Amino acid sequence: MLATYLTRRLAQLGVVLLLVSVVVFAIMHALPGDPVQLMLSGAESGSVTPERQEQLREEMGLNDPLPVQYGRFLRGAVTGDLGTSVRLRQPVLDLILDRLGPTLALSLGGILFAVLIGVTTGVLAALRQGSWIDGLSRVLAYVGVSLPLFWLGLLLILVFSFQLSWFPPAGSEGVRSLVLPSLSLGLVSAGVIARLTRASLREVLVEDYIRTARAKGLPRRFVYLRHALRNALLPVVTMLGLQFGAMLAGAVVTETVFSRPGLGRLVVSAILWKDYPLVQGIVLCMAAMYVLVNLLVDLLAAWLDPRVRNEAPA
Repeated sequence: MLATYLTRRLAQLGVVLLLVSVVVFAIMHALPGDPVQLMLSGAESGSVTPERQEQLREEMGLNDPLPVQYGRFLRGAVTGDLGTSVRLRQPVLDLILDRLGPTLALSLGGILFAVLIGVTTGVLAALRQGSWIDGLSRVLAYVGVSLPLFWLGLLLILVFSFQLSWFPPAGSEGVRSLVLPSLSLGLVSAGVIARLTRASLREVLVEDYIRTARAKGLPRRFVYLRHALRNALLPVVTMLGLQFGAMLAGAVVTETVFSRPGLGRLVVSAILWKDYPLVQGIVLCMAAMYVLVNLLVDLLAAWLDPRVRNEAPA
């Protein structure tokens, strides 16, 4: 049963990646500007002749019809060849692999902080309704959805780097340099997770099987951790998959604020230079990471609740 569910989900993810590649390809070619002119903008004016521009367009395949260009990109993507960067003149796959590690570390660090802060605060708020912890969870949720990410990053730098000198303000050297950018990403999602955990756990605590377990004399901690929390975390686990996408999007801003090398800063420069192969490769890589994480989330949800894998027909 689980194998059938996994096969069905993999087929769906393949369709998603195909649609993402079509959308990105169409948007990039709809943007104004000529990548050849941008690439030659730094050259001396006398060396940029119309013949030279036409030669570069032919070498890059830009004179081919759009369906031919897309088919060439898709064939290369299937075999692991994402083309060559227009501006940097390096294989796109090598550029992505060089920047992938810092972005993954940042996103996973943000998820870790979001889960630790959000789930802990949400559980305490559900168990102690009306207390100061419950009020703190509300404040955390409002702060998370209200504060701009770049402002929150600058605030953390001001407090923990310049005033307390606990963590470096920028760079990517060691684990300590990862704490502040991960915390800034995690705080944005922690409030949402805290409120969702609180609401889900409150609904579970009034279920009949919880009262039955308490009536049998089971320890209160065992009932909460073994029965209530496992069922309450199902919507939270599903939310984590969506929040990972927010982490990847937030990495663009966070890597800029904290001067970290990563896919976020690379894709911004690639868009400005209309570097078709590089933008398409990075977006496709981010989409692949997003759908794979959501696949893992779906499998975890199916393990927590077997009814999930029986929702759709095989």
